[in-house]
Amino acid sequence: MDILKFITAGSVDDGKSTLIGRLLYDSESILADQLEALHSSNRKNDDGSIDLAILTDGLKAEREQGITIDVAYKYFQTDKRKFIIADTPGHIQYTRNMVTGASNANLAIILVDARKGVIEQTIRHSYLVSLLGIQQVVVCINKMDMVDYSEATYETIVNDYKALAEKVGLKNVKYIPVSALKGDNIVHASTNIHWYKGESLLQFLETIELVVDNSTAHARFPVQWVVRPQTEELHDYRGYAGRVSSGSFKVNDKVTVLPSGFHSTIEKIELLDEEPVEAFAGMSVTIHLKDEIDISRGDILVNTDYLPEVSQQIEADLCWMDTRALDTTHTYFVQHNSKVTRCRIQEILYKVNINTLEKEYNEDFKLNDIGRIVIKTAEPLAFDLYQNNKANGGAIIIDSRTNVTVGALMLRATVN
Repeated sequence: MDILKFITAGSVDDGKSTLIGRLLYDSESILADQLEALHSSNRKNDDGSIDLAILTDGLKAEREQGITIDVAYKYFQTDKRKFIIADTPGHIQYTRNMVTGASNANLAIILVDARKGVIEQTIRHSYLVSLLGIQQVVVCINKMDMVDYSEATYETIVNDYKALAEKVGLKNVKYIPVSALKGDNIVHASTNIHWYKGESLLQFLETIELVVDNSTAHARFPVQWVVRPQTEELHDYRGYAGRVSSGSFKVNDKVTVLPSGFHSTIEKIELLDEEPVEAFAGMSVTIHLKDEIDISRGDILVNTDYLPEVSQQIEADLCWMDTRALDTTHTYFVQHNSKVTRCRIQEILYKVNINTLEKEYNEDFKLNDIGRIVIKTAEPLAFDLYQNNKANGGAIIIDSRTNVTVGALMLRATVN
């Protein structure tokens, strides 16, 4: 059974937490103790029904303020699929939290309040979803019960969002009219929205096809550990342990070790006590090569016929995550897969005003800012362009003074 990882994004009070609560409640995915706590809670909606947002409001500050601050992960499954939900904040001051929650998502649910339509926060969230390369988007037009389930209102919002989707580069967008509060079109088809003939949200999530890139073109294996037992019975053993980050490798595939550029052939793949002939993305394996090559943690094995970029000067999109502003005079660490090396932010090309999508040209890069920079690394990185291969196109920046992660990078181009 495969796993669909998705995020929910929307403005404050658009009903993200209620939608997730409704999804869990109506699909009967709540544990008995959670259900008991839900029914005994004194938090009720205006109509006296249970406040399902309780299921996701984890922090005390969230419960007190009725807003989402941290990324809340929820897990559930149906007969058809397993799901991991990341409920991400809508506030601009928690942009870094949304970026973190969205980084591994297959799909994004963007909520739009039927009374308000496409607003500033909708633009911001849609831009971030596009920036992070999430291919599938569901626009849930929520609170349809508050506009008398008006088809005209729904169509107006759909048309407005289509213009926004084209502007930010979102291609696969599904539109569903819902009421999280009443349960319309969340798990079961709504009798109130008789003019809508499509699937409910859960039906869509259960049936959408997940695209898995197992091509050899993106075969990437960052080396985590060089295995040398050096025991009497295993004195010649030399394996390279790690996790296939993308694509697939087979026995007898020709591989190149980067950044050194040495070539070899895969002799054997080990997975616990088995020796599969092929390793796919997500599998943690030990690979043996036919040649003895100097390989260390941080190196990456790639398919010889499909080499990534190798450079020390890279143009990248940056989301700044630290309360201390970016300092172009400071030396940071960059971590790309298992490789860690020193780096400098050589140039800030521009920042993006994520409410208007306008580019801003100034050197002031603070918490939650997003923009385009040029990074210079002490050692070469072997990377793919983020838009072509997210798994090998992302990196993080670490402050060498505090060892805190201060930035998320999406590597976009080699700078000559």
